[in-house]
Amino acid sequence: MELTSLLQGTHNARELAGLPTSGGGALASGLLFRSDALASLTDEGLQALTDLGIGTVIDLRTDGERSRAADRLPDDGSVTLLALPMQGGAMDEMVKQLLPAAGGAGLSVTQVAEVLKRVPTLEDLYIAILEASAAQFATVARTVLDTSRTAHPGVLFHCTAGKDRTGLAAAILLSIAEVPREVIVEDYTQTEKNLALGFAEALTGLITSLGVPLTPGLKTLATESPASAIETALDWIDTNHGDVAGYLRSGGMTDAEIADLRRVLRGE
Repeated sequence: MELTSLLQGTHNARELAGLPTSGGGALASGLLFRSDALASLTDEGLQALTDLGIGTVIDLRTDGERSRAADRLPDDGSVTLLALPMQGGAMDEMVKQLLPAAGGAGLSVTQVAEVLKRVPTLEDLYIAILEASAAQFATVARTVLDTSRTAHPGVLFHCTAGKDRTGLAAAILLSIAEVPREVIVEDYTQTEKNLALGFAEALTGLITSLGVPLTPGLKTLATESPASAIETALDWIDTNHGDVAGYLRSGGMTDAEIADLRRVLRGE
C-alpha cells in the first residue's frame, strides 16, 4: 500500500501488508513498512507514524548519511530509532571513495574514465552488501519479530532512497513469509517508478556535484531498480546459503526465531 501521501516528506514509502503468501494467505498488516529517509518528514507525517502503529524505525544508512540528514521522529519517544549501518549503499560516499585523492575538482578525462571503470553494477553492489551484512539483516528480522509482540508492532526500515539496502531487507523478509518471488520482484521494481516522480534528480545531483558525469551505469546505481538486480541477489543467497533462512542463520538467527517470524508475518 502506497504511503507517501501519508508519510508526507517521503518519496518512496509503502506498507507491505496484503501481499500474497504461499497457501493462499496474505502478509499480515501493521508490521512491515519501507521508505526512504525520514529527514524531511512533516508534522502530518509524524502523526501518520503514530496512526500507523509504527513503533520502531530502522535506519540502514551509514553514520555519515545520518549525520548529514538525521531522521525526524516524534519528540515524545514513542518511536524507537535503531541505527543499523550497512556499508556500500551510499551513492555519494561510494563515488568519493572512487575519486583520486586530489578530489573531484578538475578531473582529467583519464581520471574520470578510471573512476567510471571501477563503478560496480547493481548486481555486484547487492552481492557485496549481502556478503558484509548478514548480521545486520538478521537484526532487522529479529527486531520485526520482537516488536510484533508490543503495543506498537509496526517496523519501518529505510536507507536514503529506500532502494538498495531497503530493497534487500524487504526481499529477505518477504521471502521468509513465503511471498512468491515474482511478487517480491514487483515490489522491488516499484521503487524506480516512485523515484521517477521527482526524487531521482536529487539523487543523481549528489553524484554530479562531485564532478563526475552521470553515465548510464551511475544513473542505474542511483535511481533504478531493475528486476535483474534483486533476482541476482536472491539467487546469490540460494546458491551460497540454500535459502533466505540459511542466510539469516549465518547472521545469528536461530531456527526457532525464523519459524516464529514466518508465523508472525503470515498472521498465523
